[in-house]
Amino acid sequence: MIIETIIITIYALALLLIFLYALVQLNLLLNYIKVKRNILTNVPLDLNKVDEIPRVTIQLPVYNELYVMERLLDNIAKIKYPKNKLDIQVLDDSTDESVITTAAHIQRLRETGLDIQHIQRNIRTGFKAGALKEGLKTAKGEFIAIFDADFLPKSDWLLQTVPYFKNEKIGVVQTRWGHINRNYSLLTKVQAFALDAHFTIEQVGRNTQGHFINFNGTAGIWRKNCIIDAGNWTADTLTEDLDLSYRAQLKHWEFKYLEHVETPAELPVAVSAARSQQFRWNKGAAENFRKSFFKVLLAKNLSPSTKVHCLFHLLNSSMFLSIFVLAILSIPMLYIKQLEPFKMYALGLGIFILSSVIFFIYYWYMYKTIYGKGFKNFINYIGLFFVFFTIIMGFSLHNTIAVIEGHLGKRSDFIRTPKFNISTIKDSWKSNKYLNKKLSISTIFEGLLMLYFGFGLYSAFTITKEGDFGFFGFHLMLFLGFGYVFLKSIRVRG
Repeated sequence: MIIETIIITIYALALLLIFLYALVQLNLLLNYIKVKRNILTNVPLDLNKVDEIPRVTIQLPVYNELYVMERLLDNIAKIKYPKNKLDIQVLDDSTDESVITTAAHIQRLRETGLDIQHIQRNIRTGFKAGALKEGLKTAKGEFIAIFDADFLPKSDWLLQTVPYFKNEKIGVVQTRWGHINRNYSLLTKVQAFALDAHFTIEQVGRNTQGHFINFNGTAGIWRKNCIIDAGNWTADTLTEDLDLSYRAQLKHWEFKYLEHVETPAELPVAVSAARSQQFRWNKGAAENFRKSFFKVLLAKNLSPSTKVHCLFHLLNSSMFLSIFVLAILSIPMLYIKQLEPFKMYALGLGIFILSSVIFFIYYWYMYKTIYGKGFKNFINYIGLFFVFFTIIMGFSLHNTIAVIEGHLGKRSDFIRTPKFNISTIKDSWKSNKYLNKKLSISTIFEGLLMLYFGFGLYSAFTITKEGDFGFFGFHLMLFLGFGYVFLKSIRVRG
């Protein structure tokens, strides 16, 4: 019975952590509902009031972005702002032929009167963080706007964001991500679903209550003094944006999140690309937990509620570890619960169902905010909700590895997410030269896990004469999720 007790204990702890996380998300939802009706938009910057217009530097950190550089540069050139108050830095660490085409494009833009510089480094020290730090040395602006290569800010973006810095306590203004290829595939729909929840309920729910939020690495603008005061960009975690965000807020800088300002971007369309992005985000979050949480815990100026939200914010990616543990142990639990008192199992099942209901309500509120209410939208939501969790569970092994490496302090390089520009090469993105087409060890294990949960489905029919279908739906989602990720990973088309 010792082994059974250990399994039950670990299973219960994973279930409890997920439940606590669900309660925190519920609190964010209630915050969002409470403040949503009272959120006011700011008056855009008046270009006629010359004295009120500060100088801004736009930084574009890029690395081997052959497919999207032309689109990026043409879009940035359309930004409305006085040319004598704007400079643009293309922080180009590229090592391929894109360097040449980018340089030629920048020269053409420079001839139009645009103050745009092509900044290159011989060594990618510090990766993106290093590039941003290097650019900051020569940045002319009082404020620093940052856009990744796949982002397409609207022409009035600076006019919508800069006015908030009239409050001298504001160190960062972050805008909401949009998705130009939201409906391209099942994979992009699932990614948009997850990101929309973060960029509506989470960011607003935290920001309006004074809790820590994060600059999301792009589509935001920093006060230069805030960056310097917080210790500048560092590359000791894979999510330099989250790291600097926490250091700045611990220095008492305030962040402003703008849900009403949307910045469109392109979602990864290949599983391998989504994998690299997920790995970086999840490992980076775990690294930042190691680096920042105890500083937050010891901070005297933070309320207990803010510290709790910081804990679950920094442990966000660690939920994948809990989900994976819950999944792996669910098949042994299928057999163990035949021996244990039913009340214990009923309690665990009740917690699982309650957590699921909270998540269902949480994501529905996000969904209807984006798509609108109505019976048809609700039915579509139900389908997408289950598809979302099915595929997310399929990524749980890969993301769990990232989380464990992050908590253990294992170092790894910053692996960029390949960009595709699918609006113009929709039928040929499969030949993208930056795609990682190697079969990883984790992919093989995902195939084995598909079989493992297939066994779980079989066990439901055979464990007793009557069968036991308490875990059947869970195991079906796991079987389909790991199957989806495995099959998509071994196919060239992603």
